[in-house]
Amino acid sequence: MPYFHVVFTLPHELSSLVLQNKRLLYDLLFRTSAATLLEVARDPKHLGADIGLLTVLHTWGQNLQHHPHVHCVVPAGGLTLDGSGWVAASLRFFLPVRVLSRVFRGKFTAALKQLLLQGKLQFHSSLQQLARPELFRQFLRQLFTKEWVVYAKPPFGGAEHVLHYLARYTHRVAISNHRLVAFKEDRVSFRWKDYAAGGKQKIMTVSTDEFLRRFLIHVLPKGLVRIRHFGLFANRRRAASLLRCRSLLGTHASPPEAAPSTQHPCPLCSEPMLVVERMTSSQLHFRSTLTSSHSPPCGIDSS
Repeated sequence: MPYFHVVFTLPHELSSLVLQNKRLLYDLLFRTSAATLLEVARDPKHLGADIGLLTVLHTWGQNLQHHPHVHCVVPAGGLTLDGSGWVAASLRFFLPVRVLSRVFRGKFTAALKQLLLQGKLQFHSSLQQLARPELFRQFLRQLFTKEWVVYAKPPFGGAEHVLHYLARYTHRVAISNHRLVAFKEDRVSFRWKDYAAGGKQKIMTVSTDEFLRRFLIHVLPKGLVRIRHFGLFANRRRAASLLRCRSLLGTHASPPEAAPSTQHPCPLCSEPMLVVERMTSSQLHFRSTLTSSHSPPCGIDSS
């Protein structure tokens, strides 16, 4: 079936706070965006279904500046709330983005307020004043006056398109090698798309220090999982949920492919060989050197 692609983006006013609380607020971005989709989808005024989704965290824009957002891949439909049937979404429209935006904004700011009360947020440098509750509440009110960006892209064509998208998109780093243009006189030039100018491709040149700064702000905290599953795809319920979905849709799971063998065949008898020891090229060179230095005198059989 087709899959929708929904993107939740945090406003740039939150960037400094997120960078000082990466693990906490990236996790919050995952949880609130997923909760927003699940809640709005369950509303009978919209889809009225229990959905599944896969989300991927990205923290960069084309110019390598901090731009935290999550990409959500969602099937075009879900189970009825009692699990007895399948609700198909329109292929032209999934969920209202204005509603998603406001629910997302409310959930994220409410959770921020709770984190402050629990003393879990860190405030350094220019943000130290936000540690005062009255100033933090004022900061949240300012965030509430603007629309938060939620963008629903056109649906994917099917499962094959989703797999192709995931293969080329989920494990990117902030910039790929082919976008690097030049490194001259302690300055780095790279290509970027200016979406404000209709996606026009441009060349940006920055100092080495600035390039490294922009690149390194996208290094995630150790162990942070940047691909997560929610709803019908959540780990604890995925097997049963997908079985139910396939039953209602009249489809069957493809049989798993046999895992490729890690054993190498013997060149003489073609039977599988067992790995006894693995050695690097330097180890082989060291052993060959030892063997040659301790070789027996001429005329003596070394067998």
